[in-house]
Amino acid sequence: MLARCSGAALVGLEAREVSVEVDIAPGLPGLVLVGLADAAVQESRERVRSALRNSGFRMPLSRVIVSLAPADLRKEGPAFDLPIALAILAASEQLPPDWLQGIWCAGELGLDGQLRPIRGALSLALAAQRGGAQALLLPERNQSEAALVEDLNLRPASTLQQALRALDPRRPQPARPRALLTPAASGAPAVEGDLSEIQGQAHGRRALELAAAGGHHLLLVGPPGSGKTMLARCLAGLLPPLNPAERLEITQLYSVAGLLPEQGGLIQQRPFRAPHHSCTSAALLGSGAIPKPGELVLAHRGVLFLDELAEFKRDVLNQLRQPLEQGDLWLSRARQRVRFPCSISLIAATNPCPCGWAGDSERPCQCTVSQRMRYWSKLSGPLLDRIDLQVVMQRLPAAQLGRSYRPEEAGDAAAESSQQVARRVLRARRLMRQRNPGGLSNQQLSAPQLRRHGAIAPEALELWEQAVDRRRLSARAGHRLLRVARTIADLAAQREVDAGAIAEALTYRSFDLQP
Repeated sequence: MLARCSGAALVGLEAREVSVEVDIAPGLPGLVLVGLADAAVQESRERVRSALRNSGFRMPLSRVIVSLAPADLRKEGPAFDLPIALAILAASEQLPPDWLQGIWCAGELGLDGQLRPIRGALSLALAAQRGGAQALLLPERNQSEAALVEDLNLRPASTLQQALRALDPRRPQPARPRALLTPAASGAPAVEGDLSEIQGQAHGRRALELAAAGGHHLLLVGPPGSGKTMLARCLAGLLPPLNPAERLEITQLYSVAGLLPEQGGLIQQRPFRAPHHSCTSAALLGSGAIPKPGELVLAHRGVLFLDELAEFKRDVLNQLRQPLEQGDLWLSRARQRVRFPCSISLIAATNPCPCGWAGDSERPCQCTVSQRMRYWSKLSGPLLDRIDLQVVMQRLPAAQLGRSYRPEEAGDAAAESSQQVARRVLRARRLMRQRNPGGLSNQQLSAPQLRRHGAIAPEALELWEQAVDRRRLSARAGHRLLRVARTIADLAAQREVDAGAIAEALTYRSFDLQP
């Protein structure tokens, strides 16, 4: 007898329907699995056998052929255990086949018949909704995640026997579970630090505000202890709150990566990812025969912080060039090409030389010229061209640092808090949404869009042309200079970009390949 059940395979961020077909035919007892399945799916044969036996069902004593269609789509992971088991029960007449019509299901089976959670449940729920599924059967611990998709009939279960009861149309269905809220994703800590805790560094603080307002990428260069890392960890707290579509998109990403917390729901905070400088390109971009998101993708709609930038491998950094420009990452494999979104705010920090003291007024640098050149050779010119704001920071004197420890002086020297700066950032973002096509941030504007909507005054354009010629800036760097100037004008609520905005923007392009 032939039976069918619908499941899904993850392909990048999306899920695609997979038809699980089971045929029971005469022959020696055995279970044959076909359909381009990986090792985890192949091993489902033993999990399904034990789960059926320990749940009170019988495994057919004949030849069982399981086909996962389409056959040219690679399938991975244990999520096919449940649809395979249900299709076998239907083919062996232990389950009415019509109970499976219009039902999508996914879940990993334990040997005792327990249903274990899977990754990508939100993508599966979205695909089931688009595919017109009547209901989605999935492990109970995935229900709050799948409940984020409205107008989808969910049937959670914790065991194989409960799954059969959930399929019974004669039984009343339980109330739909409520979607939960998750403050931050696993591996994406809550916002750390506040700008009010940072002493001095007015130029760096201003650059951070511009980066948050316009979505610009930022590079901080300075000696150890100058406040680079403290500034970087404040950026996520300056960004505007996530809208509902962005929350769902980030949650879907972390679900596919398997990084949602237990009973995880909708993520509320922007991610902050800070990979170590020893990470490989696979860890930064993504890896696998069926690619999984890396750190770059997991920072989508949030902050990617690359500390000790010059310590990263050159080939790893150069692979960031195209994603930073386009906001999308395409990973090509032998059988498929997968797209991941990676619209991020990049903030990087590095020392000016291997010893860290080049340019310091009091502590001499111990590096040779060749050592500094090798150090900076990790950062290619095309990569630096894509970083809008480049700020050189200096070490603060002890007297200025000591003010924070003197209560009588701390109040006078207190800087603006992140909350105060975030309000200005939000106002600037609203102006961008009203003016820019599609509500894009200034950093995302193309050159034609910038010409049409940038409102650049003639005297500002003349100053910009002179700066591009004298500093020998590339076309890309010149356009990024205009985008930063547009953000400066938005923070000041100015309709036009004037010469003052261009002049200030130039102060963030003073850093070049030379340390």
